This record gives sequence, C-alpha cells and structure tokens, in this order.
Amino acid sequence: PIPCVPWQSQTSGQYQRRVHGGLKIVFARSPYRAKGLLLSSIRDPDPVLFFEPKRLYRASVEDVPTDDYTLPLGVGEIVETGSDITVVAWGAQVLEVQKAAALVKEKLGRSVEIIDLQSVVPWDQELVEQSVRKTGRLVVTHEAPITGGFAERLYRP
Repeated sequence: PIPCVPWQSQTSGQYQRRVHGGLKIVFARSPYRAKGLLLSSIRDPDPVLFFEPKRLYRASVEDVPTDDYTLPLGVGEIVETGSDITVVAWGAQVLEVQKAAALVKEKLGRSVEIIDLQSVVPWDQELVEQSVRKTGRLVVTHEAPITGGFAERLYRP
C-alpha cells in the first residue's frame, strides 16, 4: 500500500479557497488535464495551489502528449452534455459523477450534464449558469466536509 491521504476532505484545498487572497486553486481529473493545468499553473504570474488526487495515479490511464501544451485556469469543461440536470464536480469526483450519470441514463432515462470546474478559485460561474439555465437543476458534488466546502459558495438562498 502507498501511504497517502485517502479523502479530499483531508487535504487543505477546501480550506485554502476561503483564505485565497489572489491564490488560484486547481484540481486535475486525469493525466492529460494534470499536465496541461500544471504547466499553466507554473507559468501563471499569480500563486497557484495545484492538487492531483492520489487515487488518480492508480485509477486513470490516458495518453499524454510529450509536446508542450497548457489548459486555461478558471475555465470549466462540459465533460458530458445533458438536458435534465447539471452536476458540477472537480478532480477525481468527476469520475464518480460519470459513473452515476451512466446509471441515471440506464435506469431513469435522464441525461446529466457534467461540468468539471478544473479550478475552484477562480471558478467558471458563467459556464455553470448557462448549464443551469438549460437544465433547470443543479447538484454540486465534492469530497469536502459538509460545512465549509465549495458548494456553500454556489448556494445563495
């Protein structure tokens, strides 16, 4: 076994986003994304906390180009298009959401739009709002503690 922190709630990412003061916070969901986001993080003039969920080391296999490339920070990605509900996630949680979305489609015949934020600070508010206008529903899933997680930032009663 590899000694590591097994849960995202045991990392500092969720706590740092509350005291960021210009700090950017990035989470990769795959090897390809990790390389592109890491190169962007290194080249960014502002400080960046970059998180690679350790479970992706054992769970994710993907071709990664040897060429230099970057992915923009603060820009989310629609991983799967859907029309019935929007689910927002980041990091390794995106893989769990994809599994759940497949079950929802198979068992309920509903389509789920999955958004990977990739950066929680800054986060792609415009992309999330456009998707929610389309689907009319939003679920935010993350591995943070119930209180103080990023989902609180999205909830405005």
